[in-house]
Amino acid sequence: RVSLGWTALLGALLLLTLVDREDLESVLHRVEWSTLLFFAALFVLMEALSKLGLIGYIGGWTEALILRVDESDRLAVALILMVWVSGITSAFVDNVPLTTMMVRVVTSLGTHPTLNLPKEPLIWALSFGVCLGGNGTLIGASSNVVCVGLAEQHGYKISFMQFFKIGFPVMIGHLVVATAYLLVCHCIFSWH
Repeated sequence: RVSLGWTALLGALLLLTLVDREDLESVLHRVEWSTLLFFAALFVLMEALSKLGLIGYIGGWTEALILRVDESDRLAVALILMVWVSGITSAFVDNVPLTTMMVRVVTSLGTHPTLNLPKEPLIWALSFGVCLGGNGTLIGASSNVVCVGLAEQHGYKISFMQFFKIGFPVMIGHLVVATAYLLVCHCIFSWH
């Protein structure tokens, strides 16, 4: 059985054999190496934090907090926690590795026998949180980093603070709307 990493590496090596050597230098020059290294470092960081037990800690903390609440309010608290914790965290950590980490937390919450929470609303809350939270800062989403890199290539400099001043308030507004939507759909109408 060949792992996904080896498959990707073999595919890249195959493509390198098909490339024209004279054109290779110009192709490598156009690659956004800083962006690729940034994402590689983020994935390494998230896996290291996972191995250090951060996922288990976050999951345990979330479960303990939800268990303190009355059973009738647990879904609402879980949705609010999931949207806001994943949203605020996603503003400062790229949403792709964060989602990879938080899916494990959602799975443990959805299968916890005492909590008795439906998985669907938790998945929606995570999705809204990480997607909308990534709009808050420059490093929050992959597309933000790529767009700023392309803007710099064309002479437009966008600083972290310039992006933050506009992006963070917009993100807060989006998270408020997403929270209200989830509470109406899953706590009032029980659409799960």
